[in-house]
Amino acid sequence: MIFAFPLVLLSCSSPDVEDPENHVSLQEKNDLGSELTCLFAGDIMAHKPNFTFGNFKAIYEDIEPLVKSADLSFANLEAPAAKNLEWATYPQFNMKPSYPDAAIEAGFNVFSLANNHTNDQYLQGIKETQEYFSKKSGVWHSGTKEKSAGELDYCVIEKKGWRVLFVALTEILNRQDFASYINYYPYAEFKADVKKRMISDIQALASTVPHDLFVLSLHSCEEEYKRTLTQGRKDFYAELAEKCSIDVIWANHPHVVKPWEIIESPLENGSGSASGVANENNRKVLVMYANGNTISAQRTKLTYDNPNEERDWTGDGLMVKARFAKSGGKVSLLKAEDFLITTYITPKDQYVIRLLDDDFVHSLKRSGFEEKANYFKERINLLKGNK
Repeated sequence: MIFAFPLVLLSCSSPDVEDPENHVSLQEKNDLGSELTCLFAGDIMAHKPNFTFGNFKAIYEDIEPLVKSADLSFANLEAPAAKNLEWATYPQFNMKPSYPDAAIEAGFNVFSLANNHTNDQYLQGIKETQEYFSKKSGVWHSGTKEKSAGELDYCVIEKKGWRVLFVALTEILNRQDFASYINYYPYAEFKADVKKRMISDIQALASTVPHDLFVLSLHSCEEEYKRTLTQGRKDFYAELAEKCSIDVIWANHPHVVKPWEIIESPLENGSGSASGVANENNRKVLVMYANGNTISAQRTKLTYDNPNEERDWTGDGLMVKARFAKSGGKVSLLKAEDFLITTYITPKDQYVIRLLDDDFVHSLKRSGFEEKANYFKERINLLKGNK
């Protein structure tokens, strides 16, 4: 799929090593060694319309095969998951464990817990969320600390002979209560001292924790609902990738889809995990600037007469699937591709996720929903930059 945004960064489908045009032989492919596939989604939110209906498994049925096709599938949990607290919607969220249970059953197995809603339910929400995830076998998380002002929280994911270092940070909190229990670096892009501390902390972690692949989740301080990608943000992530030898930067917060790209970053001798792909002095880094909403109720109605309305952008999301290989201690990004998704309100008023593609549009037409079909066709065009 070619995913060309109005602000085009590159074609969002990187060349596969199997492409004959790249002159990669079968033997060279075999020499790459073991492979690992990662899928990166956006925000999992639980507004009142999301959790009132129940039957949370139905939310993910359409995307479950895609989510489970990856070895590791990442999502940002945009709320505490505290079983002893009541459901709560905006502005201070809480979800019962049955809600993330459905996401895990659908195949999501790595969660970022560092975002502006992490401490919506204060210390109890943080602690109960930690307890919930600590009991989940084969599920990993990062973003909150066991004790106040503790060291940077991280996890090492061991999968298929790989060691994946995963760290989740946030630049923004809606409140400062118990911020010391969160991987929190306030407005790091704009505050030189905070950025310096963030880079130093990440460098120390990357240099002391053995790993093959380094994934950083960053909940940004960018303005919500704005699709503009600033040069400052691009430069900030490029600096992080270079100085901290990060292989994947996965950012969220704006609740709308922004571009993703693969950038060239100098190879850091002795401190990095990735190898050069283009040449011995560079490596490929996957950077996602915002993957939008995986599920939410921020779009409660479709603006049929103007699908480009600002709020309509909150109903769509992006999933990026990347394939990595390692050989001789070196890691290469082989391929990355994207998939559009949308939050669809069924005739029974349940909010579910659908793959946003031509098949979905045609299914609406076959069911007699011509107006909806035209709307979502227009949304595809807008997201692909065909308008």
